[in-house]
Amino acid sequence: MMANKQFKTGEKAPESGNYKVDKLVNGNKTDDNTEISLSEGDQFPPSPSENEAAYWVKSS
Repeated sequence: MMANKQFKTGEKAPESGNYKVDKLVNGNKTDDNTEISLSEGDQFPPSPSENEAAYWVKSS
């Protein structure tokens, strides 16, 4: 099974789908379980709760 690839705030989504915050780029833990829906080519946003750069993983 492939590990969940992480995508950083500012990168473009490789495919449409739902993504959720895995962790913050600054290393801080986050309880942000917000799922967002992106289309292919959309930019990954900052984390919705902290408004910090984040690593996203595909959730579905």
